[in-house]
Amino acid sequence: MDKLKTTFTGLEFVNPFILASAPPTENKRKILKAFEAGWGGVVTKTIGLHPVENVAGPKTIYQRTSEQKPYVSRNKRPETMSHSSWNWELISDQVLDQWLPDLKEIKETYPDRMLIASIMAGAGSEEEMKNWQKLATSCVDVGCDALELNLSCPHMDRKDMGANVANDEDIIRQILAAVLAVVDVPVWVKLTPSTSTLTDAAHAAYDAGAAAISLCNTFPSLPLMDPETLKFEVEVDGLVTSGGQGGLAILNQALQRVSDISRACPDKEISGIGGIKGFREAFNFIVHGAGNLQICTAAMEEKGSGGVGVKLIQELKEDLADYLDRHGHESIEAFRGIARERIVQPSQIRRKSDDYNGGYAKSA
Repeated sequence: MDKLKTTFTGLEFVNPFILASAPPTENKRKILKAFEAGWGGVVTKTIGLHPVENVAGPKTIYQRTSEQKPYVSRNKRPETMSHSSWNWELISDQVLDQWLPDLKEIKETYPDRMLIASIMAGAGSEEEMKNWQKLATSCVDVGCDALELNLSCPHMDRKDMGANVANDEDIIRQILAAVLAVVDVPVWVKLTPSTSTLTDAAHAAYDAGAAAISLCNTFPSLPLMDPETLKFEVEVDGLVTSGGQGGLAILNQALQRVSDISRACPDKEISGIGGIKGFREAFNFIVHGAGNLQICTAAMEEKGSGGVGVKLIQELKEDLADYLDRHGHESIEAFRGIARERIVQPSQIRRKSDDYNGGYAKSA
């Protein structure tokens, strides 16, 4: 299993598979179980300074589809398969002072596993920059190996948090400057995929000192309405708001975003997220440039694992090791990024006729 070891943002991972910031990493018990199962690292559920209270109902649902009845629904039907997850869950409701002794114990128990603290504060004021600094120093002081700045949550009420500020290059620079002034660990920035200026935001983050970009977070989306009952499949008092879609349904879109950033910044680090259910999906993130793989929905869906993907991590490690052995590779670096040069502009794809002119009439 030595071939599975990877170096990412200067950190030594026993394997490139980590649990993303989400319910699988919401407390000490789950994180310890995840490390016992074999995950190379975890990103904690996002830690903030402000109390949060989740909705009065289900926070996450799993949507399924089938060949016979191919509609998407959370309703359980025979012979269905996973399509996606949908959630409107907020950041951790466990306060910083509760997290700190837990983080210390986790790192002391598994010193060879990478513990990344996801943190979030606001923007637009010196006070909020100090909040970022307090979160950062507190987590690093108890042993966290890296930080992930959550600039991508798709359903925040506050307009100075999460995806609401993710495409603001000035705010990205300000937050990174504040955090990097007080810590010396790698700082990852988790950006929202739902912006037309993603590569600009990534450039701003890298230029400001980000060690890596993490993406894709869930895509802003709405739950489905049942045509018979006229109720949304998840609602509170008949009402819904924007949530985040994850799982297999976002795989291709997530790969596009990773590819965009990898081609724009080929010498930079990317932690790939979105729809990884097994080795084939992970492989595709790697060939598009990701050096680290974050997983959530597939782990949560695994029955009997407590939501941390006990069987999943064994399958991922075994399948990756088998692939490396069969192809004579020493590590994932042997094939990381090999798809970059094969992604081209539409006009560069061969057409049926040599007379193709790009879809427009040539000027006289």
